[in-house]
Amino acid sequence: MKNYWKRGEPMVLTAGATLAVILFMTLTLIAVILGNSLGYFWVKGLVRYKLTDGSYLMGQLTAKERHALTNVKRVQLKVGNRDLYSQDFRWVDESEVAERDIPKDAYLLERREHGNFFGFLKELRGSDGVAVAADPVSLKRLHEATVQRQQGLKDIKDRMSSLNQASERLRLKVQKLEFRGAEAHAAEITALNEKKAKLTEEFDGLNEQLNQKQGELNKAVAVFSDAAGTAKELPLLEIVRIYQPNSMSVLAKAWAYLGKIRELLFDDPRESNTEGGLFPAIFGTVMMVLLMSVFSLPFGVIAAIYLREYAKEGRLVQLVRIAVNNLAGVPSIVYGVFGLGFFVYGIGGSLDKLFFPERLPTPVFGTGGILWASLTLALLTVPVVIVATEESLASIPKGIREGSLALGATKFQTLTKVLLPMATPGIMTGLVLSMARAVGEVAPLMMVGVVKLAPTLPFDGQFPFFHMDRKFMHLGFHIFDVGFQSPNVEAAKPMVYVTTLLLLLIVVVATSLAIRFRNQMRRKYTTSHF
Repeated sequence: MKNYWKRGEPMVLTAGATLAVILFMTLTLIAVILGNSLGYFWVKGLVRYKLTDGSYLMGQLTAKERHALTNVKRVQLKVGNRDLYSQDFRWVDESEVAERDIPKDAYLLERREHGNFFGFLKELRGSDGVAVAADPVSLKRLHEATVQRQQGLKDIKDRMSSLNQASERLRLKVQKLEFRGAEAHAAEITALNEKKAKLTEEFDGLNEQLNQKQGELNKAVAVFSDAAGTAKELPLLEIVRIYQPNSMSVLAKAWAYLGKIRELLFDDPRESNTEGGLFPAIFGTVMMVLLMSVFSLPFGVIAAIYLREYAKEGRLVQLVRIAVNNLAGVPSIVYGVFGLGFFVYGIGGSLDKLFFPERLPTPVFGTGGILWASLTLALLTVPVVIVATEESLASIPKGIREGSLALGATKFQTLTKVLLPMATPGIMTGLVLSMARAVGEVAPLMMVGVVKLAPTLPFDGQFPFFHMDRKFMHLGFHIFDVGFQSPNVEAAKPMVYVTTLLLLLIVVVATSLAIRFRNQMRRKYTTSHF
């Protein structure tokens, strides 16, 4: 027994058990996220209930349970039709159900507003106001034709967008000349205003043309009724997708599932971010992490090199190391406050006064944006990179440094040709840890640039292509917004799990690429301990 304790086997067993518990908790968390997210896009069937009071109810079955007080079985239905019922879900006791059936002709409509609509097709009218046959084939054809005509208006919208941007550039030029002196630049201002007036006239003409065609398209409507027979007229342009889930095959549902996944990854959100895609949030998250890495990695590596290779050991260096270690434990919201004061109001405000004085008090860089958010998170994660790089450099045997110097290499050549390549695995470890922390931070971003809905991306086809002053969307903030700020939390809950899964996937992909590079460098420089 004494040897048993001396060998440290109890500690080994304790460590192994702890690791097993951590793995179990991690796998359970992932299973919960997968279970609540992957099934969200599957087209569920519709069930119609006739209640004992003679009323009808139709929806998708989402849950079953026993009532905590009455011990009566009950089911939860997603009844949709929010504009009719003012709710998305309803609990029904089994004792209240007189009959139930699965109507084959029931429709599930995904709409741009008010959530899904469940009902039966009663009437169909084209854009000319003439009634057509109210059957599934005619509905599908008319809807596709209306959507195609809507997409045909894209050229007008793109032209209007270009005119609007050109007009804005002229307005800023006029504003700049007026700031320098309206009298001295009167001729230029007049010429620019004339150009702006022509652009505005063309814009108004296109807008009138667009409104006319949009009005014609809005005349194409379908009349549906809910399970109780209440009629609802829906413009076909407000309908995103049309299903008859009770008559769909498994293959058709699988195809619809893939279509929703594509929408999630490449389309914009709708319905207060609870429906539609997450492309702006995905793009903003990835771009912010890349910018953060570009800023934090060089500064962290340079600081670690100075502390380990050049600075003389003493009280000052010890204080710096203590400060770096303490910075790694500072709450993230403190970095957000610092970023708001130093980057946004300090540097951004100074840039506005120096380069854009004519636009004040409207800020350009003196407000939150993806640049300041990336710098704030770089400041938050740079201690992790410093510590990892220092430990990696310290693990390199002293004889390697001495051998390089003995062969005639300078200290800088030894650093760049020998030490840094060998320390790369440790540096990449710091980068992995910093990315994993930064991608999930939300509190500092709320103060330095993240928004609920960004109308434009930080990167687009307009010169100068990278717009570092623009605000952006972030998956972490999207989770907070949808999960805790949405007025319809129950309906928004699945989107929270979907967004969480996407955030985890981004972390896994980013860290996997970094780990793969680290392992390649580790195999190349086998003397490194990292």
